[in-house]
Order: sequence, then C-alpha cells, then structure tokens
Amino acid sequence: MTGPVTLARRTMGVGALLGVAAVASSPQTVLNGGIPATYAQSGVQGVPLSFVIVMGVLALLAVGYVAVSRHVPHGAPFYAQLARGLGPGWGLAVAGIALLGYNCLQVSLFPLLGTAIAAMTGIGSWWMWAAAGWLVVLLLGRYPGAANAKFLGVLLACEIGIVLAFDIAALSNPAQGLTLDGFVPSELFVTGGGAGALVFAAAAFAGAESLPAYGDEARSTGTIVIATFAAYGLLGGLYALTSWAYAAVVGATRLSTGAVVDEPMAILAGTWGPGIGAMGTVLLITSVLAAMSALAGISARYLRALGDDGVLPAALAAVSPGADGGAPRGGSLAQAAVSAVVLGGFVVAGVDPMGVMFVWLSTIGAVCILGLLMLSSWSAVSFFGKGNGSRESVWVRQLLPGAGGVIGVLTLVFTGSNLPMMLGLPDGSPLPFQIGVPVLAVTVLLFVVRGRWLKRHRPQIYEQLGYRRVDPLRVRDPRIVGLKL
Repeated sequence: MTGPVTLARRTMGVGALLGVAAVASSPQTVLNGGIPATYAQSGVQGVPLSFVIVMGVLALLAVGYVAVSRHVPHGAPFYAQLARGLGPGWGLAVAGIALLGYNCLQVSLFPLLGTAIAAMTGIGSWWMWAAAGWLVVLLLGRYPGAANAKFLGVLLACEIGIVLAFDIAALSNPAQGLTLDGFVPSELFVTGGGAGALVFAAAAFAGAESLPAYGDEARSTGTIVIATFAAYGLLGGLYALTSWAYAAVVGATRLSTGAVVDEPMAILAGTWGPGIGAMGTVLLITSVLAAMSALAGISARYLRALGDDGVLPAALAAVSPGADGGAPRGGSLAQAAVSAVVLGGFVVAGVDPMGVMFVWLSTIGAVCILGLLMLSSWSAVSFFGKGNGSRESVWVRQLLPGAGGVIGVLTLVFTGSNLPMMLGLPDGSPLPFQIGVPVLAVTVLLFVVRGRWLKRHRPQIYEQLGYRRVDPLRVRDPRIVGLKL
C-alpha cells in the first residue's frame, strides 16, 4: 500500500475537537457583531440569560445526536443517522440540508472578512480580500484535521484571551454599576424583544454541533461526546459573560434608547491601550478566517463521506497523502469550487455584502442546523427503538431525545416566525420563505432524485447508505506506524 485510503484516524483528542467546535462558532465574531446586534434589534436587557437558555436547549437536542454517533461513526453524521434511523430517503434529504447549511455558514463569512480587512487597511474592495481568504482556506484544506486543529487552537487561545480581556475591561468600568438584570427572566421575556434575543443566541452556537463529522479522526467515540458538550458549556458560559459585560460598560439607559455605542475593540483599547485594541482587530480577522476554515472542513468531510458511500461521485472521496492519514482532498476542492461560485455570484450581482450576503446566508445556515438537530433527535428515538445501543440508558435511548425532538419542533417554529426580524425586514414579511423555501426544496429534491435513481439502478448501494465501515486492514493507524513485525 502506497498511501492511506482514509482520513488520519485516531489523531484528534478532546482538546483538538473542542478547538474545532469553538473556532467554527467564532467567539470574536459573536462579540463584535452578534452581541451588539442582538441588543440593538431586540431592545431587551436579558441577552445573557438568552445564551444560557439556548445553551441548555441545544445541549438537549444534541443528546440523541451524539449518542447515535457512538454507534454510527460517519463523516456525514446527520445523513448517516437519519438513513439508519428513519430510512435512506430521509438520510439523503438531510444530506442536502446539511451541505446547504454548512456551506451557507462558511460563505457568509467572506464578506465579514473582506470588509474588516478593507476597513483596517484602506486598500482594495471587500471582495478582493475575500478572494485572498478563499485561497488561504483552500490551502488549509490540504492538511489533516489534527494539523489544522493545532493551528486553529493557537488562534482560538488568542481569540478567547482577547474576549476575556474585553470582559475584564467592561466589568471594571460599568456605566451604571454592576447588576444581574441580564439574568432576570422578566428582562428577557418581554413583548417583541425576547424572541429576537433567543433567535440571535441560537445562531451564535452554529458549528458547535459539528464534531461527529470528525468520527474517523477522533481518538474514540467518547471524545466526541465529551468535546461536544464541553463546547456548548464553554461557548454558552463565554457568551453569557461577554454579553453581560457589554451591557455593563454600555449602560442600560443607552441600550434601551438605541443610542450608538462604542465598538467592542474601542472599549478594549480604552482600558488596555491601543496596542491591545489593534491586536484585537487583527485577531477578529484571523478568527473569521479560522471559522471559515473549520466550516469548510466540515463540508469537505460531508462531501467525502457521501462520495465514499456512492451518493456523490467517487472523486469526492479522494484523500491527500500523509504519513498517518490524509485530508479530504476531493471534498475540499469541491467545497472551494462551490464557495467560489456563490461568492462570485454575489459580487457580480452587486448586493450589499454585510446587509444582505452575510445576514441572509448566516441565517439560512443557522436555521438548517436547528432543523438537523431536531430531526436527529427523532431519528435517535427510532434508531434505539430498533434494538440498537441496548447498553444505553432509557434516558439516552428514549426520554431525552424525545424531549429534544419536541423542543426542537417548537424552537424551529419559533425561529421561523422571527426570521423577518433577524433579516431586518418588516414583521410578517413573506420574503424569507419566498427565497429560503425554494432554495431548500431544490437542494433536497436533487438528493431525493439521486436516491430514487440509486434505489432503482444500484439497490445494493441504496440499502447500505449510512452503513459505511472503515476496514482497519486497509488503513494506516498512527499508533502502529513504525512497528516492526
């Protein structure tokens, strides 16, 4: 054998996986964009509480998802779990939703990166810098997950350091004294604003659920479970603390009146000096780039796994060479091509990069992830109901996934009813559904049609969708590299 036939197996521990999840969520982006926007558009003081509530909801939704991932390790986890739990047709439909969601999230960050660099340097247009970012992400896609995790982990450590420095600066200089009003239910559940705060909070966690996609590379199925819930806990705590700090330094009066407030990096520079403020701005750019790379890696693993299963062309399953295993080369190239086409289309159309491209694509991506988590909960109930995972407790097999499925449906309806607010449209505007539903329907239809074709012409492949097994005799395992027999 001249090279590996799969990804770099058993090379990512809890720390590496946790780093990937946190990077995909991009705490710096939440600090500089999500939190100020949530306060501005919701007009409520209970934003910190919204992050705590959403963290709990998403953790509940993830119970069935990560539990099934222990029994169904796969590079395209939502697809494989639905195929095994509810049937191949459901799995294929969900594959389309997952690819749409993760690609929308990844491409939505191009305008954020481009406008940030253009504003900082005063050179060129946003799309020029976005194109440079696209090239960097493409190059990073050549490296296995463990190698990328080391690079992303360094950026994440610096990123969280800056966020915590902001928290210290803000809490040390409260405008009207420190209070716990942000955690009081009456400050969140108010007419009109509370719904918006909860929806924005849910969008901030997008990407944290992605770790089962690294099933081939994780050291064990248990590391995925630990890292997933650790990611939700870390991000939920950090976002609640940071939103509380932001409200403290700005002041309840200014927030309630909708007054223009200082940017977080300006607040940071005011306490720690211009050098730290400039560093924070640079790290904002690198954090966006790191999030783009992490999300591109998730999409690439989905494409590779679907190519390996025979759903998509086999060329997508190509793996780059490496001593201990490779990276999803075919999937990375395909994802880069898709992002280039979408980015180019928006540039040619001349749409507002932040007001339209960033907001709409990130919202579509977040809604797709919520829908996937909801469906995975119901699929988990069905999967375990077939006798799989008999060693799991009844809480894991039935009760918690069932509760997650019910709450997931309510959350999705709740989110859908607030889409106009998230997109800056008038209440009740049908535009999000007039655009989003056809895009989603076409994507799902393409995969469903592919499934019907496989069922008729390749029934042996169709019946095995989601059952991919890695043959250990054909795979290099880093733990035995160099072993002499």
